[in-house]
Amino acid sequence: MGQTKNSPEYASFFAVMGASSPMIFSALGAVYGMGKSGAGMAAMPELIMKSIIPVVMAGIIAIYSLVVAVLIANSLNDGISLYRSFLQLGAGLSIGLSGLAAGFAIGIVGDASVWGTAQQPRLFVGMILILIFAEVLGLYGLMVALILSTK
Repeated sequence: MGQTKNSPEYASFFAVMGASSPMIFSALGAVYGMGKSGAGMAAMPELIMKSIIPVVMAGIIAIYSLVVAVLIANSLNDGISLYRSFLQLGAGLSIGLSGLAAGFAIGIVGDASVWGTAQQPRLFVGMILILIFAEVLGLYGLMVALILSTK
């Protein structure tokens, strides 16, 4: 990689970290969310269809990060500027860390809600609303990441 005035040798490192960090952090959040709510679901096989919603919602978080990681990875090129690589790092961390937080929230809420819905079926609508608010955290990160990565 040739070094120019706006393109130091280490600039590509930050861009590659921007492409990999969404999947690293968001996959951790999605796995936690699926594992935590899936464990509660396995204990209640009679409510399998209602209990699978938190597991699916946690998996969707990883899809948001996959989209951003692919966008960033496809825009990598030789001689990338330091400014552009920091934008890509910010985009990756934005969706990755918000996906991590959303996955944790979905896991905690999903596990408690599965147990609560088994005891009181009227809690199902409340569970869905809280899960939607947790999922929106990932969408906020996706919006910021898309803005940063296309700047």
